[in-house]
Amino acid sequence: MSADAPVKVAIVGGGCAALTTAFELTRAQHRGRYEVTVYQLGWRLGGKGASGREEATRRIEEHGLHLWMGFYENAFRILRECYEELGRDHDCPIKDWEDAFFPDAWVGVTEQTGEDGWQNWIAHFPPIAGKPGDPFEGGNPFTLRGYLLRCVILLRTFLASVQDRYPDLAAADGSDVAKEDGALDALVDLVRTLACGGNVVDAIGRLLTYGQFATLAGLMKATEALKAIVETVSPLPDQLLSPLLARIAEGARQQLGSMTERSAELRRIWEIVDVILAILRGCVVDGVITHPRGFEIIDDYDWREWLMHHGASEASVNSAFMRGSYDLLFAYEDGDVSRPRMAAGQALRGAFRMFFTYRGALFWKMRAGMGDVVFSPLYEVLKRRGVTFEFFHRLEEVKLSDDKSHVQRLAFDIQAKIRGDKAYDPLIDVHGLPCWPSTPNYDQLVGGAKLRKDGWDPESHWDRHAVDRLTLTVGDDFDYVVLGIGLGAVPHVCGELIEHSPAWRAMVDRVKTVATQAFQIWLDQPMDRLGWSLPPVNLSGFVEPFDTWADMRQLAPMEDWKTGPEAIAYFCSVLPDSAIGEEPDDAPSRCREMVKGHAVSFLDNHLKHLWPRATDDQGFRWSLLKDGAASSDPKATGHARFEGQFWTANINPTDRYILSLPGTLKYRISPLDMQYDNLTIAGDWTDCGHQAGCVEAAVMSGRLAAHALSKQPALEDIIGYDHP
Repeated sequence: MSADAPVKVAIVGGGCAALTTAFELTRAQHRGRYEVTVYQLGWRLGGKGASGREEATRRIEEHGLHLWMGFYENAFRILRECYEELGRDHDCPIKDWEDAFFPDAWVGVTEQTGEDGWQNWIAHFPPIAGKPGDPFEGGNPFTLRGYLLRCVILLRTFLASVQDRYPDLAAADGSDVAKEDGALDALVDLVRTLACGGNVVDAIGRLLTYGQFATLAGLMKATEALKAIVETVSPLPDQLLSPLLARIAEGARQQLGSMTERSAELRRIWEIVDVILAILRGCVVDGVITHPRGFEIIDDYDWREWLMHHGASEASVNSAFMRGSYDLLFAYEDGDVSRPRMAAGQALRGAFRMFFTYRGALFWKMRAGMGDVVFSPLYEVLKRRGVTFEFFHRLEEVKLSDDKSHVQRLAFDIQAKIRGDKAYDPLIDVHGLPCWPSTPNYDQLVGGAKLRKDGWDPESHWDRHAVDRLTLTVGDDFDYVVLGIGLGAVPHVCGELIEHSPAWRAMVDRVKTVATQAFQIWLDQPMDRLGWSLPPVNLSGFVEPFDTWADMRQLAPMEDWKTGPEAIAYFCSVLPDSAIGEEPDDAPSRCREMVKGHAVSFLDNHLKHLWPRATDDQGFRWSLLKDGAASSDPKATGHARFEGQFWTANINPTDRYILSLPGTLKYRISPLDMQYDNLTIAGDWTDCGHQAGCVEAAVMSGRLAAHALSKQPALEDIIGYDHP
């Protein structure tokens, strides 16, 4: 390769991480330095985030529920830049990122109140200044001290809410008042000491000698002292903070823990306060805030196990909002809902970022499918930049050189040939918006009519149809490889790397994935007439087999019904590995039937707890379902009407969700760790600074992969990467 020749980069995979790498490598600052080709299985981009449009109604069909969070700084920054560069016409229904996304402040969980009863707990998170992806003003928000300070402020907020709503709890007898007067004097002394630079250790010691914080007023004073210490003292006096936190926890338990039977609201407040106090104690006692590895030092613990170790009650760690946190991340080993498992450090990092660093809103919902608002714009911009896309290329093998130092060859099966001399055009138009179809554009394929008739599925791991073989060779066809496939597919194509490298072997053996299941329904009555009177919500913690539900009514205008649906609902959860079996040939059809059965049973037996007017004595009112799918029978009745809805069993290796199990995160490989000279990896399964299955982790990983090849972007520009 001459010094002036572009560096040829083969990117395998078309998900968020892979396309982020392509986006970074083709920025104007590189001036054509990289010649990028993306090799993609099947007909569409997106990976686990891919979506499609059904043929008849152009309704949106997703792999599951996709919501963006207000802390997705890297993801929003990339997408905002993409839309700005795209510069769509004013008549396009989604011209920029704020047309594509809207803020959503509502989140909910459910809890079982009896053998056959459920209660919804809906919370509104107020907007926070700024928008995700804005430049930061006032410094980096991803600091542990900042997180702990927000914890203390949140603790005070909950105590104040109890003081306001339950004034009788704030009352105290004369002896208690005397004790708290002493604590107040000590607090004033501490604040004066902090302001004057005096002996903080002595001041905290004096505070600990007064009172037991036996009233809410006393607890408020104690948390004011705690706030002052965390805000101003450096380094934090761990040995004195621990007994202070223990004193506050004991006071809170006496004041709130014993009163939880008074009301469900008070019980929920206590459960959150109990968890916050356990987090504060755990961070101090385990040295999370002072240790160079930060959150990582507690990743061998399960999240609930760690909280209980630091004083949280069993009731609190099994509460609805804690169950919801596991549900949202499909955090069940082997898909077994009786085995909730999530690494404590990553769970804590995720909770801090989710609740304390969001901007604009806690959630940001999309106004169309994820393929429409994320992957179509990325595809269009990358095409303009000169990126080549090779669809219908299934990676079969990554082959190393004889000395095992680098990737020598990539072997692909060509799944289909394109008619004529033109490249495959993957997009369709829906109301002026470029979108991905739910099936290939068969008219562009050689033998497309027969492929359609045969039920060909080029995205299925079990459909091995191929028309040709392609082998790429280093030097001739590529210089560098970015492996952007899902972790579940790595054992199938990287056998030589796994055999040669202990690190790769450990990663595929220890880092686990899980299958998921999802279904979507379209209804001809609005939510309030179905019995849901609360705002549109994203809700978790519900009964299995579908513990998570999102109200997606906003999508109806972007679909193409003759008479649009009045309501749209998405449901999802894990799918147990035990139900899938050992990859028999009938797994796709068998698992699809299984998910359909789960959905029908769920609608008949459990939906009444969410939408009481959607059911009658016989179960779900199936006539509510709006049917417009090309493949369904418009005259169907009863359970058969479900055939016109959408459901999926995400069991393909590339579709499996990455888990953050305790004791496994240390086995993830970083995109920066180029053990093989010309290979880097990209995906939410890598060591990327946020070890969870989400868009933000994938984008962070893609940016790291680009840095591994080009030294850009600078690591400090990858938000949240170089901080605990």
